[in-house]
Amino acid sequence: MQKKIMIMPSLLAGDFGNLEASARKAEACGGDALHMDIMDAHFVPNLSMGPDVVRMARRCLGIPLNVHLMMTHPHLYVRAFIEAGASTLLIHVEAQCDIRATLRQIRDLGAAPGLAINPETPVSALFPWLDEINEVLFMTVHPGFGGQEFMGEVVPSIAGLCRRLDGPGGARFQALDIAVDGGINLRTVEAAAAAGANAFVAGNALYTARDMARDAALMRSGAAAAFGRDVFPAA
Repeated sequence: MQKKIMIMPSLLAGDFGNLEASARKAEACGGDALHMDIMDAHFVPNLSMGPDVVRMARRCLGIPLNVHLMMTHPHLYVRAFIEAGASTLLIHVEAQCDIRATLRQIRDLGAAPGLAINPETPVSALFPWLDEINEVLFMTVHPGFGGQEFMGEVVPSIAGLCRRLDGPGGARFQALDIAVDGGINLRTVEAAAAAGANAFVAGNALYTARDMARDAALMRSGAAAAFGRDVFPAA
């Protein structure tokens, strides 16, 4: 099934001296959503931004806000980030919380729930929660810092999830968005898309581009051409 290809510029790669201008660039370049990494300096060894930055982005943008909680205890902050304007709120499958209860809280508060998964975590860790989520986010770098290289060893996990969704009992999950975050550029986006991903978080590759809109469009067309090639071969 061909899904909508989505490009989500990551604000983590923006200019922290002028985050509003960087957020606006994500919309101006044709981004489908602004991705925002929230780091707690515990789950990952870095500290990034809080609800006020989400609130700023909600005020100045018309596109959705894809908010990724890299937090050990995300359940303590769900309400704050949704009230600030998160459209989708992702927690980690490795987080220390009641995963199902937290995902249901996100939905009950009006946002779309999602699950992120670290590179070393088996894809099977996602399977118990597929009925609760709108999006899976595969980390293709070790979370915590931007500018890392794409970890190709995660690609089989993406394909494994897609095969699971295409198999018996998977039909009800066909609308699930499969996103990838980490080292995405004009080359790696095709490998991720070929494995079945349809949403792509891109930071440095877009924010350092000479023409952000042109590269976002090229990323989208490259992903669309490659989508599902290695999982759903043409008959």
